[in-house]
Amino acid sequence: MSDQPQGELVIQTIAMPKDTNPNGDIFGGWLMSQMDSGGGILATKTANCRVVMAAMEGMSFLHPVRVGDTVACYAWVEKIGRTSMTIPVEAWVHRYKTGDTLRVTRAVCIYVAVDAEGNRSRSNGTSPRAIRAAALNQRARPVHRPASAVIDPR
Repeated sequence: MSDQPQGELVIQTIAMPKDTNPNGDIFGGWLMSQMDSGGGILATKTANCRVVMAAMEGMSFLHPVRVGDTVACYAWVEKIGRTSMTIPVEAWVHRYKTGDTLRVTRAVCIYVAVDAEGNRSRSNGTSPRAIRAAALNQRARPVHRPASAVIDPR
């Protein structure tokens, strides 16, 4: 496991009390929805059309998310097919009380391009080759690093 986020920062928010489970930790479903939203942003930008999540694979919660944590989701395009794309998404938290930054979960999301009726379609008339080129261009951009990894605290 990398000690730094991988991919592009796709969404960032603060975990609030309304999002807790009965134990006081942030509800796992809330975190999954943040990851879906972030991955969907990247999928839509890559495909240049409407997309929906078809599957979320291999998700394990490594650490709880606490009220007040800044939650940041990072994603990258791993594979592009004729109508779908595979996008790994990592969720990281910055603990406001301790200043620690750690990965709390990771999942592999499959998004599918759909038309206005919700049927599978090619992405807005764009060829898979053009989408792959756009995805490679996205990967070539610098990876976002949290300020704590860049700024010398001395």
